[in-house]
Amino acid sequence: MQSFIDNERQEPEKRDVSRRTRSFEEIYRFFTRRQAAQQAERCVQCGDPFCTTLGCPLNNAIPQWLEAIAEKDLEKAFRLSNETSPFPEILGRICPHNRVCEGACTLEDGYGAITIGAIEASITDLGLKAGYRLPFPGVRSDKKVAVVGSGPAGFSCAHFLLRAGIGVDMYERSELPGGLLSYGITGFKLGKELIARRFGILRAAGLGLHLGKEVGTDLPLNGLLDKYDAVFLGLGATYGKRAGIENEDHEQVFLAMEYLSNVQRRLYGQPWMEGFAVGGKRVVVVGGGDTAMDCVRTAVREGAESVTCLYRRDEANMPGSAKEFHNAVEEGVVFLFNEAPARIDLDAGGALVGLDAVRTRLGEPGPDGRQKVFDVEGGEHCVPADVVIMALGFDTGATRYLRDAGVELGKWGQVVIDPATGRTAKDRVYAGGDCYRGADLVVTAAADGRRAALAIMETLLGGGGED
Repeated sequence: MQSFIDNERQEPEKRDVSRRTRSFEEIYRFFTRRQAAQQAERCVQCGDPFCTTLGCPLNNAIPQWLEAIAEKDLEKAFRLSNETSPFPEILGRICPHNRVCEGACTLEDGYGAITIGAIEASITDLGLKAGYRLPFPGVRSDKKVAVVGSGPAGFSCAHFLLRAGIGVDMYERSELPGGLLSYGITGFKLGKELIARRFGILRAAGLGLHLGKEVGTDLPLNGLLDKYDAVFLGLGATYGKRAGIENEDHEQVFLAMEYLSNVQRRLYGQPWMEGFAVGGKRVVVVGGGDTAMDCVRTAVREGAESVTCLYRRDEANMPGSAKEFHNAVEEGVVFLFNEAPARIDLDAGGALVGLDAVRTRLGEPGPDGRQKVFDVEGGEHCVPADVVIMALGFDTGATRYLRDAGVELGKWGQVVIDPATGRTAKDRVYAGGDCYRGADLVVTAAADGRRAALAIMETLLGGGGED
């Protein structure tokens, strides 16, 4: 260990850009055992590991599994990594590691952080390939829980309940499980076979999976409470926000999740809408987060004539993953920083021809700690476009049926919970993830699902509690 002076940080190998933009296959080739061990050997084994305590919402035992893989003990690393995380090979691929674990790494300032995410993904990939099994005991309790939504929060909650031997039935409105992971995150970041593999593991462990079933429409929430000992709500937040500008209701102005999910449906061989096709068109994406990066990189693969990303702050303030931004630049995306949307331009026939933008500047930090954004007088100009995609965040959407069932909702329609346990105001109903936080990281949703699962275990089985 502690070889960081002589052993430089290395990223996983990427497929050549000219080839990777022709398909939706994952662009990274993750580490072999030897490569993972070499990169893990750089860890300094801090007495107070900030990567775990400050960086990781799951508080994963990062130094411990880094030490194990550095010592060539793949099985130990596999078990440690999968002990606290419901799907480490997924989070190792999609977390914005520069903002979480790697951003908190002691070596980040000067030597380059440990490649925690890539090592994490590689450990489970290698472990499952080697035939290692996850410790599911099978359903051995007479208690049963309904999980509503199969996205990251529900996925995580079900995982940990099944680990405790509690039966779980999951209700998902889509044709495939995974929620955001299946329909909102692109295949070049997260191979869809990984999600199918994880749900296969859960089904073998006793998960009852009910697809095409929407609670609140097909099934009443109170009806679930009549059948189950507890209910977990992992409803997500998939209703996109708009910019509030003129002509944004034009048919060639898409919301990010509508666009991404439609492309993914086509790739799955499911019904899709041709109106979302962007081949040969000039595409402008508004936003600077990971969803915006998914949109611009998808448009490149869909054959857009040009792809431009408009973001009202500068590069340093982009909320998404740094690696996704750099990948987008490599793939030919043009970035216009310090620019805000002002109006959708239409020609005399009503066709979309551009996005009027205004240049911006950053001021002093506001109450949330982020710098305020101001328009620059005289900075108006037009960005040519045939399609505009809004990637400006998400709302929870219609949740009136929750209020009618006695679940308390906040000002913005979010589910109100006890943050320590995930309990709602409705007895035996728990919640977590984006329906509580608003749009946030997959890893925070996973942490919410685990926290609620532990609280449910304590109630149904006695003992236990938050880790």
